[in-house]
Amino acid sequence: MNIVAGLQNKNNTEAYQLLLLLEKESAESDALYGNFEDFVGLLKNKSSFVRTRGFRLACAQARWDVEDKLAANMEMLLDMLDDEKPTAVRQCLEALQGVVRYKPQLVGDIEKRLDTMDLKKYKDSMRPLIAADMAALRELYGKESVT
Repeated sequence: MNIVAGLQNKNNTEAYQLLLLLEKESAESDALYGNFEDFVGLLKNKSSFVRTRGFRLACAQARWDVEDKLAANMEMLLDMLDDEKPTAVRQCLEALQGVVRYKPQLVGDIEKRLDTMDLKKYKDSMRPLIAADMAALRELYGKESVT
């Protein structure tokens, strides 16, 4: 099966199930690290669902990123934090937790982007949720920098 095609499946339920399977595999081994560029390529898709899947899987490779591919693509990845879909932004903020854990040298870039995020474009009901996700991420790297 072609992973990229599966992640772009029009059936979002099937594509999401594949995402979860690939994230689990990424947590256990570096088997998908060779697909990093494919995951980053999904960030250019018109579908917010597909872009978010690509972001999550790229971040899921942080533990295995011996070639610093995350650092090389960090600006494009962090552009997802400006996505028009607040649910996409929330998922991206959660996925960045793995990056903070395994690639602490990228915390500065992440922090700068968090500092410039404009939450006014989101509905009032979503702003506090995104702000809480941002705070959770900041707390994580705050703890990381102390240890």
